[in-house]
Amino acid sequence: MKIALKVAQKNSSPEAIFYLIEKKSQLSKLPFDSKQKKQIKNSFEKNSSFCCIQSEGVSNIVLLLDTDKNAAYHRENYRQAGARCCGMCNDASWESVQIANSGSLSDGHLLFAEGMALASYQFLKYKKDAKKDQNSLKSILFDKDSTDKKSISSLANVLEAVYQARDLVNEPLSYLTAPQMAKEFQRMGKEAGFKVTVWNKKRIEKENFQGLLAVNKGSVDPPTFTIMEYKPAKAVNKSPIVLVGKGIVYDTGGLSLKSTANSMDHMKCDMGGAAAVAGAMFAIAKNKLKVHVVALVPATDNRPGLNAYVPGDIVRMRDGLSVEVLNTDAEGRMVLADGLSWAKNYKPELVIDLATLTGAALRTVGPTGIAAMEKDSGKHLDQLRTSGENVYERLFEMPLWREYGEMIKSEIADIRNLGGPFAGAQTAGKFLEHFTDFPWIHLDIAPVAWSYHSEGYRLKNGTGAGVRLLFDFLSNR
Repeated sequence: MKIALKVAQKNSSPEAIFYLIEKKSQLSKLPFDSKQKKQIKNSFEKNSSFCCIQSEGVSNIVLLLDTDKNAAYHRENYRQAGARCCGMCNDASWESVQIANSGSLSDGHLLFAEGMALASYQFLKYKKDAKKDQNSLKSILFDKDSTDKKSISSLANVLEAVYQARDLVNEPLSYLTAPQMAKEFQRMGKEAGFKVTVWNKKRIEKENFQGLLAVNKGSVDPPTFTIMEYKPAKAVNKSPIVLVGKGIVYDTGGLSLKSTANSMDHMKCDMGGAAAVAGAMFAIAKNKLKVHVVALVPATDNRPGLNAYVPGDIVRMRDGLSVEVLNTDAEGRMVLADGLSWAKNYKPELVIDLATLTGAALRTVGPTGIAAMEKDSGKHLDQLRTSGENVYERLFEMPLWREYGEMIKSEIADIRNLGGPFAGAQTAGKFLEHFTDFPWIHLDIAPVAWSYHSEGYRLKNGTGAGVRLLFDFLSNR
C-alpha cells in the first residue's frame, strides 16, 4: 500500500503532528504556550531528542534532529528520523500524520516524509492474513505554506517507483520469469506513460544476441529483451541517455553451481538492475521530465538444465568478439554485453548500466555504497556522484586500468568472462567496456540491491536501490 502525500486542509484531522527542529532556540517558532515549551525544554535537557504534547486528541511530537557539517549526512539524518517515526506511527495505529518543519533544511519535511514512507513499505502479496499485517499509516500531510504541490507530487511519484522496484525484486521466480517481468514493464509503461517494446526469443535470435541466448540455454523459459523509451516534446538532450539493467530473474550459477551456504537464497534479486531502470523510467515519465531516456533489459534465468552452456564454451557475440566462458556464474556480463552493444544504435549521449554483478564489489565497498566505473573519466560520473550524495546512494569510483584488460585475455578467444582471483569488480567492468564505443558508466549495485536486515528505511530484502539515484541525476540534466 502506497502512502498518500498531500497538503493539509482545514478539515484535515491528523492523529499526530511531527515538529522538526535542530536547535532548542527554534522552539520559539512552534505553536505551544510557555508551559508546554518549558515541558519540551525539560525533556531535551534530560538528553532526550523527543517530546510528546497531547492536545485536543492530537499527539504533538517535537523532534530535536541531529545535524552534521556534511550535507549528505545532514539530509540523511532527516530521512532516518522519518523512518524511526514510521514505527511509532504504526505502533500507535495512526493513519494520518502531519509534518511541520522549522529546521535549517528547506526541504527537511520532504526528506522526513521520504524516510517515513520508504520505511512503511511492505510486500504482503503472499501473506494469508495480509490485511492483519498491514501497516496503519496511510497519509502524510504537509503545512500548506511549507511546500508546493509539485514538490509533493514529484516525491510521491519517486516513492511509488521505488515501491514498484522493490516489488519486482521481492517477487519469486515462480511468478517473475523473464516473460512475466516484461509484462510488468508493460504495465508500468502504460501507467506512467512510456513506450515498451518486448522482443521474444525469435527476435533475439534474429538480432544475434548470443550472450543472452547462451545463458538462456539451461532454462525452460524463453529470454526477453525489453526496450523502454520516454521521449517528451522539446527534450533537453538531442541524443538519448540509455540505461541498461541486468535482468537475471534467478541465478543458480548455471553449471558453475553456487556452492557456498545460503548463496542462492536471495538470487531472485539478480534482476535488481532491471528493477532500478524500470523504476527510474516510471518516475521520469510520471514527473514528465524533459529528458529523452531509453532503458534496455536483457532478461533470463541462469540454470544448469537442458543444453546449458558450459565452462570452456566459446560464445561469438553479436559484434563478432569471441568470449571464452570460464565460469557460467559470470553470466551477468554476458547478457549486459548484448544490451550495451544494442545501445550503440541510439548514438547515445551517455549509457549507464546497473547490475548486481560481483561479490567483489560488496567485499570492497561493503553494504553501504555502489561500485562505479567510467570510461574516459569526466563530468558524467561527477554529476552522478553528486546525485548519489543527494539521495544517499553513494558511489565509490573504481578504475578501469588497462592492466585489468590483460587479466581477461584468452589464449583461444578474444577475451574470457572471468579475470581471476583479484580485482573481480574491475575485470567485470573491463569486460563490459569491450562492448562500448560511447560515454559509459558502469554501476555495480550488488552491495545495495538486497539487504539482509532492515536499517532505517532500507528494509530487509529488495531495496529498490538505483531508482532515486537515476531520477535525481536525470532531473538535474
